[in-house]
Amino acid sequence: MATDGPTDGGSDDEREEALTRLRALADELPEVSERLSHGAPTFFIRGKKVLVHLFDDHHGDGRLALWCAAPPGVQAELVEQEPDRFFVPPYVGHRGWIGVRLDVDPDWDEIAGILAEAYRLVAPKTLVAELDRRRAT
Repeated sequence: MATDGPTDGGSDDEREEALTRLRALADELPEVSERLSHGAPTFFIRGKKVLVHLFDDHHGDGRLALWCAAPPGVQAELVEQEPDRFFVPPYVGHRGWIGVRLDVDPDWDEIAGILAEAYRLVAPKTLVAELDRRRAT
């Protein structure tokens, strides 16, 4: 479902597809696990540090979206360049986290890169080194 503005979140099919794809991407990252947090599927590093949330119509915002950390300056750049796809999420936006809409023609290769970058920002250095070793082989 491609849309230019808020809807009532994603359809059941969109939500399931997004979660399936997000799980596949998370499975490629060392020591990432999933559990519900704040009513949403959330992926954690070593069961403690939040890597990414998947929210559907969070507090009625009408978006199916993921929220994750982003490098300094990236949030402002993406939101300015593509405000229909990227947004400043509540609660964590002040820390530079980015919201990525999944109900507006998601580019899953781009999302894989965003998630890998978030992992590099949140994960301990030993796990980032493990990720680099895995990707080098």
